[in-house]
Amino acid sequence: MNQLFNVEGMTCGHCEKAVTKALMTLDPHAQITIDRSQNKVQVDSEQPREKLMKAIVDEGYRVQA
Repeated sequence: MNQLFNVEGMTCGHCEKAVTKALMTLDPHAQITIDRSQNKVQVDSEQPREKLMKAIVDEGYRVQA
């Protein structure tokens, strides 16, 4: 299932890696695309949206629902 998140607080490549790692820990098969300039994180995963959102929030980023 392809899901799009608006993520605030990603300012650098390290931020992108942190978000990617958090999502990949939850779902190692997830396909993740990040557009930091647009604050967008696109995730293709079978995990529920709430779990994906929690993984991002637990890394310290705000997700606009």
